[in-house]
Amino acid sequence: MLAVVGTVPDQNFPLTVGPVILKGDVISVDGNSAPVNRGTPALLAAAIKVGEVLGEPQPMGYLVGDIGLGDGSRRLYEHLSSTDGGGGIDVKVMVFHYLQPDVDWHNRVLFALQEKASRPVLIADAGFMYAAKMSGMAPDYDLFTPDVGELAFLADEEAPHPFYTRGFILHENMRVPELILRAYRHDNAAACLLVKGQPDYVADRLGIHATIDAPVEEAMEAIGGTGDTVTGIVAALIAAGIAVRDAAGLAARINRVAGHFVKPTPATQVVDIVAQIPAAVRQVLRENALMRERGP
Repeated sequence: MLAVVGTVPDQNFPLTVGPVILKGDVISVDGNSAPVNRGTPALLAAAIKVGEVLGEPQPMGYLVGDIGLGDGSRRLYEHLSSTDGGGGIDVKVMVFHYLQPDVDWHNRVLFALQEKASRPVLIADAGFMYAAKMSGMAPDYDLFTPDVGELAFLADEEAPHPFYTRGFILHENMRVPELILRAYRHDNAAACLLVKGQPDYVADRLGIHATIDAPVEEAMEAIGGTGDTVTGIVAALIAAGIAVRDAAGLAARINRVAGHFVKPTPATQVVDIVAQIPAAVRQVLRENALMRERGP
């Protein structure tokens, strides 16, 4: 089973744990609802759509409201780091998403998970990925899903926070391969990276294994939440039993194909792309099966 940990930009959203249901453009957990526009709700919606195709159960959501003050994030950190090894979590894949970066709380959560008899596959994006790097424990993770700007922070061995990423590194956004090498050289990357951009890259310590650059829909750049959907897709694929590196390449392609099916404009919403994910999953998995049949 897949578990997704994150926040909702609504200070009245209580700390809620349970299976996540998607109805139209709203996710619901234990009667508490949030719109699918971007952030963790968009990630969850994408994961649910992949799971529907692959016959996987609904993901578990570990959610709380936080409007950037960190109070909700701290409550969720405390819940996850409880003495029963992460709040009773027993899942195959665990995704950490939008949480206010806090090194101390991050470490408590990670230590609780490491004490479990069966550690889940660990994926980090957004704020929790920042905390993982800031703690010096990035190599403990199986997958990071940064965009190019976030990759620049990972590549800066001296930056204690994304705000302090040095300018000469930020300006290397056209040289993603060098940023990847630098992040691994300083042990600031997970075992695998899915770098979201144009193109997308799948890499590990040995180098770049896949570059995904098609299809291209320029309007996708203006649609908030498409980076979140990639993370939801890859998490669901891994939960279904696909190896991390393979799932990363498939997820990048699926997200692009879903966007292509929408024929997006700047007015397109992420929920429109989410609706096309099942068709994109079927097409990409069919393409992948045909490639395997043909061989080298």
